Order: sequence, then structure tokens, then C-alpha cells
Amino acid sequence: MASKEVADASSNSDSKDPFWTRNPNPKHLTVPAHGCCVVTVLIIFKGRVITASDDNTIQVRSLETGELIHDLKGHSGGVWSLKATNNRTLISGSTDRTIRVWDLETGECTHIFGGHQSTVRAMAVVEPEIVDVEDENGAVRKEKWPKRTLLVSGSRDHTLRVWTVPKAGDPTYFPLGDEDEWEEADVDRQNPYHRLVLTGHMHAVRDVDARGRTAVSGSYDTNVKVWDIITGTCLFSFSGHSEKVYAVALDLQSRQVFSSGLDSIVRVWQLDSSKAEHDILRGHSSMIGLIALSPSHKTLVSGSADSTLRIWNAEGGELQGVAVGHEDAISSFQHDDSKIISGATGKVKMWNTHDGTFIRDLLTGVVSVWCVRFEGQWCVSASNRDDFTMLDIWDFGLGYDNHDEHEDGRGDWEDEGDEDKDANQKIAAYGATVKVD
Repeated sequence: MASKEVADASSNSDSKDPFWTRNPNPKHLTVPAHGCCVVTVLIIFKGRVITASDDNTIQVRSLETGELIHDLKGHSGGVWSLKATNNRTLISGSTDRTIRVWDLETGECTHIFGGHQSTVRAMAVVEPEIVDVEDENGAVRKEKWPKRTLLVSGSRDHTLRVWTVPKAGDPTYFPLGDEDEWEEADVDRQNPYHRLVLTGHMHAVRDVDARGRTAVSGSYDTNVKVWDIITGTCLFSFSGHSEKVYAVALDLQSRQVFSSGLDSIVRVWQLDSSKAEHDILRGHSSMIGLIALSPSHKTLVSGSADSTLRIWNAEGGELQGVAVGHEDAISSFQHDDSKIISGATGKVKMWNTHDGTFIRDLLTGVVSVWCVRFEGQWCVSASNRDDFTMLDIWDFGLGYDNHDEHEDGRGDWEDEGDEDKDANQKIAAYGATVKVD
């Protein structure tokens, strides 16, 4: 699974976590958010906590004070997917079938992408990075892909779409006419940021992961598909799950894909046409709605409706530990090589990633815990208390080493002018046609 080189690179990560595991009294702030509505997505990005809700809005707050910076309105349906890019752009997907692009500095919506015919349920932002590319003769070379930041969106309409993410200075784009009047073909032709439609799934696309020029999608049709997002080619279609697929994770270093769903197992697929076999990780007794690789790709964690988290060695598939203590389905978790933060009905907990040992409760006495996230010294949860939605923000102390967000090779790349000529020319031509002196 994950290469030995990649796994060893993260062996010193524990040194960053004494602030988490040994600080008995982190600063704790509680703020109301979104009235009494469900928080569907929560992300931490450059000193801000950003939440999306089924109330159709997105809220941007200061991590330090909880102060509301922007209340982003425009969607006509619940917001169920949310991503931020390195150039401080926020992207949202909604039950209203649209994708909106927001300027995080001003709070303005700069672009609306139409085309999906149902809820936009999953998205992946693909930043340029150096990846290994294998040619038809089996020779491997290093290349930068993609040439510009891309977005891959997955929808209940059974399709995925690939978009060029607008950058500073690119022209705005809003489809003409009302949403009900948008014809799919017309929207595709008009939008200079639209690149591809990926078809092949026979049911809703539930999850998407992507890196370089590769994307993986998991669907309610029980299949997992792997795509080349530059050409639109379906590279692999993996069948084996007996019920709906809920989560996927891509590991390009080890050339593997992980998937899970209603059938209570994790499957590990090889991105090598010469290897038909795949591994099955068993142990959960109910639906596995969540899986994720650690940033180093050293461990895989699965969260299940059986109220447990299982920790797997991502190199060999061995079970390292089981985190037992929640009393209901795992609703959210995040982990790195030393800690797991998880949420379920009533509690937010911290665990040791190495073996699943319980460390501490961060929050108790709440009703529903919808989302948990951490970054650097910060941890945030969204939960329901007395029929109101609350954000809990923990600061685990000054002195935490806020290491670079992109240790794995992804970073703040500058787009290289003409490397993606088709996209750049299409966008430039569109800008020329709408320019008003």
C-alpha cells in the first residue's frame, strides 16, 4: 500500500502533538451558527472556520474570536459540498444543482457553474503537483499535473464534471436566464471553465477524490471508477461491493484506491491493470460511511455506524487498533499520524492513531455532532444543543508548530502561462466577448 519511503517520512510527526495530548485546558470558545439548521460541511482554512448548512448559506468566521466575517447567500438549496483552494477561492455545491465560486476576501460570488441535473454531493479540488506519469511503454517520468487548478464534481445525476478553477483576473461567469431554462448542452458550450462530463455510473455519485490527473469516484451503483481527468477516459471500473459505495480515498504513491459503503467492508483496489486481485478489510458490523488516509498515507481510518473507528496500516492492511467508546454512528472524524478527533451523538473524542487508545473527551452533553475538523493548534466541532446549532472552537496553545500545509508535494503553484493553452484561450476569449469599456 503506501510506500515505505512515504511512511517513514512522517515518523517524526508525533513531536508536533504534545500541545494536543498534554494540554488539559485548551482555550475553548462556543458560538452560535446557522440558527437551528444542520451544518453539512466544516473546513478550517487560513485562520478561518467555514461552515455550510442545509439553510442554503455558508458562514465564514474568525478562528480566534468566532466573529462572523461573511454570510454567503445565493444558493436556493442546501449546501452539501465545500472546498477551498490555495488562491483563497471558496467553491460550494448545492441541492440547487449549481456550483458557486466565492472570493473569500470580499465574500462575493464571482462565478456560477450550471450543468448538473441534480444535487452536487461531492467535490475535489486538484492543485498542480509533481506526479509520476507512466507512458505506453511502461517508462515513468515526473510531470506537473494538472497545469491549472481543477475541480471535479460528483452529482446525484450519475455524472462527474471537470472544471477549470478561476484565478484572480479571470472573467466572471453567470449563466444566462433562470435555472429552469438552462439547457445542459448550452451551459456546457457557454461556460469557458467547463472541461469534461464523465459518464458511466448508473446511480448517484456519493464521493470523489483526486490528485494529479487521476480521480476516483464511488457510487450508489456499487461501483468504483478511476478517471483520467485530462482526457476524460475511464481507466478502471471496480466491481465488488454488494451495496452502495459511500466513501473513496486515492493513494497515488502506492497506486491504490480504498472504498467503503453499506456492505460493512473496506476494499483496496490496485491501480495496475496486471493485478486483478484486491484486498478486503473486515471487522466492522455496519455501514462504513467514512474513510480517510492520514496526510502521510501511513494509516487508513474507517468510521462506521457500528460506533467504532478502525485503524489500518495503509501499507499492509493490518488492523492496528479499534477505537471503542462512542455510543452511536460515527458522524465525522479527522486524523493524522498521532491523533484522531471523532464525533458521534453526544460526544467529541480524541484517540491515539497508533492503536485506538482513548485520550480524552473534548465535548460531552450535546445532541448531534455533525462535523469535526482540526488544523495546527485549532479544533472545531459543529453540534446541536437545545435545538440550536453551536460551533465549539478549541485553541491548544501557542507554540504549536504550524507546519506547511502541503508537506506531500502539493503547494501554491503559479500557473505557467501557456501550459494549458486550451483552457487559457477559452477563458481569455470569453473575457474578451463580455468586456465592457
